[in-house]
Amino acid sequence: MYEKSFPSKRFNITLEFLKKHISTSETIFDLGVPNPFSKIMTENGYQVINTKGEDLDNDQTALQSEHYSVFTAFEIFEHLLNPYTVLQNVKCNKVLISIPMRLWFQSAYKSKTDKWDRHYHEFEDWQLDWLLEKTGFKIIDSAQFTHPVKKIGFRPLLRFFTPRYYLVYAERSLLTPKKEVQAPEEGI
Repeated sequence: MYEKSFPSKRFNITLEFLKKHISTSETIFDLGVPNPFSKIMTENGYQVINTKGEDLDNDQTALQSEHYSVFTAFEIFEHLLNPYTVLQNVKCNKVLISIPMRLWFQSAYKSKTDKWDRHYHEFEDWQLDWLLEKTGFKIIDSAQFTHPVKKIGFRPLLRFFTPRYYLVYAERSLLTPKKEVQAPEEGI
C-alpha cells in the first residue's frame, strides 16, 4: 500500500480533523485492517482497534463485540456493497468517515489483481450525507479538499480545483425508549 506515493496531504488534513473532534481518551474502532493511517492515529495518542479483514458486507460481528466510543471509516465505504448495514451496526454515537468523491467521467475503480481493492460506490457528498441521515446520524462538521497529482493533462489540472475527498464528523442522538401509547378508555 502506498508504494509509489504516500498521501501526506490527505493524512494531515484527516488527522487535524480527528484532533478537532475526538479526544485521545476515546477508543476508536477503525474500519479496515491496520494501515498507515491507523498507525498515525496510534502515534498521536489514540487507542485504535481495527477489523481483522473479515467481509464487512456479510459480517458485522466486530462492530457489536468490540468496546469503542468512536467509529472511523477512512476511504472504506466505497469498497462496501452495503455501508448502510455497517452504519446500522455501529454501537457508538460518534463517527468520522471520509470518502473519495466521484470524479467527472471516471468509472468505478477496479483492481485487476486484488479483489478487495475495488470500488462499488463512487460517492458524491450528498450520498454520504443521506446515508448518515438514514442511519440516525447528524452531521456536525464536514470538509472537502483537493488532491492534486503531479501529472500533465486535463484531469490533473481539474484536480487542483475540484474536491477529491469528503470528510465528515457526525453524531447520533442516544436512543430513547419508545413510549407506549395507551388505548383510550371505553365510555369516555
